[in-house]
Amino acid sequence: MKVTEKSFKGKTVLLTAGPTHEPIDPVRFIGNHSTGKMGYALAECFAAHGATVQLVSGPTNLSAQHANIIVTPVTSADEMYAAVSQKADAADILVFAAAVADYKPKVVAEKKIKKAGDELTIELVKNVDIAAALGKQKKAGQFSVGFALETHDESANAREKLRKKNLDMIVLNSLNDPGAGFRHDTNKITVIEQDATTAFELKPKTEVAQDIVNLIWERIQ
Repeated sequence: MKVTEKSFKGKTVLLTAGPTHEPIDPVRFIGNHSTGKMGYALAECFAAHGATVQLVSGPTNLSAQHANIIVTPVTSADEMYAAVSQKADAADILVFAAAVADYKPKVVAEKKIKKAGDELTIELVKNVDIAAALGKQKKAGQFSVGFALETHDESANAREKLRKKNLDMIVLNSLNDPGAGFRHDTNKITVIEQDATTAFELKPKTEVAQDIVNLIWERIQ
């Protein structure tokens, strides 16, 4: 059945997007190169097909355009996890498109760390894995989608994440593919499910979003 403007009417999509910034001191942070473009493209696409989208967004320069998108801005992984946890029960579809920092400083300095000496050591501790944590609480009928950005053993790593995080679908992109991943307006993805793999060509992220939404629509019928 073809996806239409009303296909997702009555559905709530909880979607994460963008990076997280993990503070070191009041002026510095640990982050990554995510722009949030893929997540925001997905939010617009879901909304255009009738969904109410709860978009939990890390720091980006983007803004949501569709009236059906409710944005909750966050900065750190802990803030993103708190926001997602609060909204998860009401969601029919969960899409974890954010590039959440794996680690954060163990101690955040209250004042700016002054330059002293040739080396600075910062102890890091692991952040909560938001998709995995929500996967343990997933309710019957909820459909969850994760993302995997890999540089090696791409398919094997993505399949392991699919299993460990109790996902229904994982969207794999490789930094080995030109034009894919962070800081591009394009992306090249392979969607991996337990019993299916669907590969797509390099496309603008708006078209990639439509491919993902189409595939989710087929699976939830």
